[in-house]
Amino acid sequence: RKREWPDWTAPSQMIVRERARGHVIPAHMEAGLMNPLGARALYLFNEQGDTGYRLHGSPEWWSIGKAVSAGCIRLMNQDIIDLYDRAEIGTKVIVI
Repeated sequence: RKREWPDWTAPSQMIVRERARGHVIPAHMEAGLMNPLGARALYLFNEQGDTGYRLHGSPEWWSIGKAVSAGCIRLMNQDIIDLYDRAEIGTKVIVI
């Protein structure tokens, strides 16, 4: 599945984890420049359905490459826009 300017819904595990760290995060954010999914999102599925993982843009470019997400792969918005335009639904994703 692919979405331009997607809304974001926090996974329940993330809400609990962040609360334990003393952070309160919103349960949902509408699309926009500060949305955690950024400009585009590619939703990863397997034979059981939605894995909960995403390839997505991020307004927090300095966090890319660090273990700060819930398993998603963050890219700069211009990079996810390029990938979004080139990748077709059903494209195989290999994470090393």
